[in-house]
Amino acid sequence: MGVKSVENMDRLYWLGRYSERVYTTLKLYGQRFDSMLEEGTEGYDEFCRSLEIPNIYASAEDFRKQYPFGHEDPNSIYSNLRRAYDNAIELREEIGSETLAYIQLAVYELNKASLSEAPMIEFQRILDDILAFWGIVDDQIEDEDTRNIIKVGKRVERIDLYGRLNIDRVSMIREVNRLCGRIERCSLHYNKAVPDRLKSLVAKQELDYPEIVREIERILEV
Repeated sequence: MGVKSVENMDRLYWLGRYSERVYTTLKLYGQRFDSMLEEGTEGYDEFCRSLEIPNIYASAEDFRKQYPFGHEDPNSIYSNLRRAYDNAIELREEIGSETLAYIQLAVYELNKASLSEAPMIEFQRILDDILAFWGIVDDQIEDEDTRNIIKVGKRVERIDLYGRLNIDRVSMIREVNRLCGRIERCSLHYNKAVPDRLKSLVAKQELDYPEIVREIERILEV
């Protein structure tokens, strides 16, 4: 295991988080795209509430344009993909050019989608690019710790989003188990009480989703 700077460990972690954030929110947005436009304000307001982001949009049409493509909206899919890309650029030496290329392709497809009146094909290509990115992380990155830190970020973000979206208990158990098995094998400093508390929370028949979100947000507090 090579010695990493604290800065690069943080970048790897957030590369995992932002790539997952783009994947899950874009997938959710695509699933609700038509219904949100039909429902008008009520449709996208519920979407914002579920993700706990501010509803800054003036209309359904404004939401359709700004949420996926807004350069000035810090919660937009574009902004999160750009953060993933910026981290990947800084990590080129650690993750390799081929791994970086899939994040670059996702940015290209999102820019292309912004010019389309029917962007669902480009959205699917972005999802495919991120899946390919995760696959190439496994296949091309030789350093196990580098792979593990990216995957920990991915799992942390997924649990955070699943908690906000009230995803089913079986899926929550699976993601918590994956995180617990991964985080103990990487060099990140983390709050070692959090994995056990998460396991306890998802073991209950009735999930306390707000508490799950609070716990996962404490994962790096040491």
